[in-house]
Amino acid sequence: MHNVPDLTAIRALYDLPLPELMFRAQTVHRQHHDPAAVQLCTLQSIKTGRCPEDCKYCPQSAHNSTGLQPEPLLDTAEIVASAKRAQSGGASRFCMGAAWREVKDGAQFDSVLASVRGVSSLGLEVCCTLGMLTEDQAGKLKDAGCDVYNHNLDTSREYYPEIITTRTYDERLETLAAARRAGLQVCSGGILGLGEAVDDRLKLLHELASLDPQPDSVPVNALVAVEGTPLEEQAPVDPIEFVRVIAVARILMPRAMVRLSAGRTAMSPELQALCFMAGANSLFLGDRLLTTPNPERSTDFMLLERLGMHPLTPAGATA
Repeated sequence: MHNVPDLTAIRALYDLPLPELMFRAQTVHRQHHDPAAVQLCTLQSIKTGRCPEDCKYCPQSAHNSTGLQPEPLLDTAEIVASAKRAQSGGASRFCMGAAWREVKDGAQFDSVLASVRGVSSLGLEVCCTLGMLTEDQAGKLKDAGCDVYNHNLDTSREYYPEIITTRTYDERLETLAAARRAGLQVCSGGILGLGEAVDDRLKLLHELASLDPQPDSVPVNALVAVEGTPLEEQAPVDPIEFVRVIAVARILMPRAMVRLSAGRTAMSPELQALCFMAGANSLFLGDRLLTTPNPERSTDFMLLERLGMHPLTPAGATA
C-alpha cells in the first residue's frame, strides 16, 4: 500500500510558492516519465444524450434543457472508421463514451463489445466510459480488447451530493473496483469549477491517490459551463489554481498519466504549457469532447511544436 499524505500535508503542498511546487512536481515527473512526451487520445461519443443521471454540469443529462439532440448508439463500422481517422491524426488511445447510467447486458452491450474488438484490432489502446458496470461486464470488455475503463469521481465525497443525486460516491468507487478486478486499467479524475472549494479539489486528489493500486490515468477537467445546465453561470476556474491541482496530482500519483481534458478551448497556450511543466502528460485531440468543444487538432500539434514536445509513441503509452 502506498503512503498517501493526509489532507493537511496535501494542503501545505498546494499552498507552496508556485516555483517550489512546480519544481517538486517536475522532479517527480522526470523520475517516471519523459518530460517532453504527451500521450494523444481521442474521445468519441458513441451514444449521445437522454442520460437519466442528473449531473448538474452535463449537457447529456435528460434533466437539463440544453437543446442537445439525442443520438442512438453508433454501429461498429462507424466507430471503427472514426478510430482509423483518429489514428491517422496521431492518436494512440481511442476512448468510447456512452451516455448510460449503467451497462445493461443485451444487444447494445454486444454492439459495444464488437466495436471494442474492431478498434483494438487497429493497434490502438482502447478505453471505454459507459457508466456503472459489474465485474462480469468489465471482464467481457477486457476479453474484447478494452485496455482501460474511465469512471470519474468528479469531486470530493462531501461536495458530490451538490452535483449528482442519482448515483452515490460509493457506487462510483465500486465501478472502479470492478474494472480493476477484471484486469482493466483505471482512468478516473474530476472536474474543477463546479462551485467547490479548494479543499474539495484536494479531497478528490486524496481519494484518487488512496485507491490501491492508484489510477493509471487521471483526467483533470475544467468545467465547460453549458447553457441550460444548472452550472451555466459558473465562473471559470482560476488558471493558477488549475496548475496547482495538476502539480499536486502529479506528486501524489507519480506513475499516472495526468490528462488535460475538458475546458482546454478556454486555456491559453501559456496556461497549457504551465500544465505540462506541472506534470500533465496527456491531452485529447479532436474538435469535440463528447459534446463540448475541444481545440482543433492542428492547434494542438502547433502548440507541441512550439514547446519542443512530441507525441508519446503507443509502445510507451501504458503508465
